[in-house]
Amino acid sequence: MMRRRGVGIVGVAAVAHHAGNKAAQQQAMVDQNAAQQQELAAAQAAAAAPAPAAADATTAELENLANLHTQGILTDEEFAAAKAKALGI
Repeated sequence: MMRRRGVGIVGVAAVAHHAGNKAAQQQAMVDQNAAQQQELAAAQAAAAAPAPAAADATTAELENLANLHTQGILTDEEFAAAKAKALGI
């Protein structure tokens, strides 16, 4: 009579352990992919956000006024008044 050899308890545990590791690896890959996609979406949103035009216009105007003042075209008083107007003060 031939005896059938089974996997046994140790073999079943090894198979279960292997399956558990594979599932954990797959979940880790899914989590990593989700994190990368979130980072990419955040980077794209930051790149797509328009620069504040009002701040750029005010900065350009202040730089122009400073240049005019440095060249002596505007007096100290004229520069101070124009700067206050540009800043909305």
